[in-house]
Amino acid sequence: MAARHLTVPLRWQVILFMIIRWAVNINTRMVYPFLAVFARGLGVDFTTISFALTARALTGVASPLLGPIGDRYGRKASMLVGMATFGIAMALVIIWPTYPVFFLSVVLGFLGMYVYLPAVQAYLGDAIAYQQRGQAFAITELGWSLSFILGIPLVGFLIARYGWQAPFPMLACAGLLAVGVIAWLIPPIQSSQSTTNGVLSNIRSALTQPSVVAAMLLSIAFTSANEVVNVMFGVWMEDSFGLKVAALGVASAIIGFSELGAESLSAGLVDRLGKERSVAIGLALNALVALGLPWLGRSLLGAEVGLGLFFLTFEFAIVCSLPMMSEVLPLARATLMGMNLAAFALGRAIGDLLGPQLYHIGFWANALLAALLNLAALAALSRIKLKKVDLGG
Repeated sequence: MAARHLTVPLRWQVILFMIIRWAVNINTRMVYPFLAVFARGLGVDFTTISFALTARALTGVASPLLGPIGDRYGRKASMLVGMATFGIAMALVIIWPTYPVFFLSVVLGFLGMYVYLPAVQAYLGDAIAYQQRGQAFAITELGWSLSFILGIPLVGFLIARYGWQAPFPMLACAGLLAVGVIAWLIPPIQSSQSTTNGVLSNIRSALTQPSVVAAMLLSIAFTSANEVVNVMFGVWMEDSFGLKVAALGVASAIIGFSELGAESLSAGLVDRLGKERSVAIGLALNALVALGLPWLGRSLLGAEVGLGLFFLTFEFAIVCSLPMMSEVLPLARATLMGMNLAAFALGRAIGDLLGPQLYHIGFWANALLAALLNLAALAALSRIKLKKVDLGG
């Protein structure tokens, strides 16, 4: 007998996905502002806890192997597995509040996210016509910025009142509650286009498609462009203005609201302008802002305005790229979206490697490379041909 579920209108499903994304990304973002608190609670130093964050970042490399679960076993099954893994990972810290378990929790939580996200993106790609898909993707992405604007203050309140472990019961309950809500409200629809090929076969076949390769190069290039600035802007502001705490506190708020503004703009514009055109506009503007950062950075206000515009244009480009990516390989959407997450992770790793080296030359070198990488991303974008690719086999 098939499991019973209540199907709700798609617009409410999109809101549900946004709320779940909010909870998942609280876990992603809370470690940075409360790093010292978690380190003290676990009885380790910053270097030791950073190993857990490094391992967490490296899980992005596994996303091409995890995303295809949604193609082979269905979008809903993948969402359920991902959120169950996330919820269990958060619960482990409540039961065993030790550093090895925290390390395991951090890694498993990200693995669950990398199973869940490609399935949601593929589900929306299946359910919504390409012409209207951008708004739905942008609404779900609001969870990213809201996790910073609303989630981090909530985490701070819980930690101040109940101690460093306090966020984990909330996140564990959110993950396990999401399992029940997804099981009840999301229909178990398998796309008629989905492939039943094996995971590695899907990936190999995808990488033979020129548009897929171009799409991956696009994601690597513009995330690298963002990260070469992102990884060093705090040091740049400290060196330039000597206002470490104050300047970075304001900058962090600016970044959060810039992300929210970009996601709101994307929701209103991406389907009207077209996905490819919107991405191109975002990349071009981000390149121009990057070139202007050293000039704007002559004053604290100018630096903060410049950073706000830099992160706004980047977030606009990345949010607009997601619905476009969902149509690059329709026969294996979850596979492609998982590969895209890996491309984002690789781009961030490249930026993290190059950013500090360039800063020894001067922050203008970081800004210049960011602009050049955006131009490379524009070149890759021009090579993407939608709805003209297929899987072999």
